[in-house]
Amino acid sequence: MNERLDSSNLTVAFIQAQWHSDIVDRAREGFAETLPADVKAEYFTVPGAFELPLQVRALAATGRFDAVVAAGFVVDGGIYRHEFVADAVISGLMRVQLDANLPVFSCVLTPQHFHESQDHLDFFRNHMHGKGVEVATTCFETLLARTRVAELV
Repeated sequence: MNERLDSSNLTVAFIQAQWHSDIVDRAREGFAETLPADVKAEYFTVPGAFELPLQVRALAATGRFDAVVAAGFVVDGGIYRHEFVADAVISGLMRVQLDANLPVFSCVLTPQHFHESQDHLDFFRNHMHGKGVEVATTCFETLLARTRVAELV
């Protein structure tokens, strides 16, 4: 069995919400720094996290991508819709993944009690960078696992 995935033929889409782009950009940076250099990555944006599932679905339908990563930042603005938006985004991403039979990864953070103090901004920028690193690693490992399963068929 081939333990090494030939990643030169892989293309991954990374889509990010623009709300709090100063924080979400850090996920893209961590992702780009960590993804193996021979994996092609294409980058897309949407206005907010709520728009992520529909755009991920559209990208999955093209057949051009081996995986899609969605990044966003859904904050508690003091009203209850934060939980509804977060649930809709994560549920929507899972639905696309299962319906399209394509790995879809969430790099969507949903902190409670976020406020735009310098301490919080610095913390979440750093945290989001780490999540970008993690999602790149997880994406590649998942593609490797799918290759191993495909070899069994």
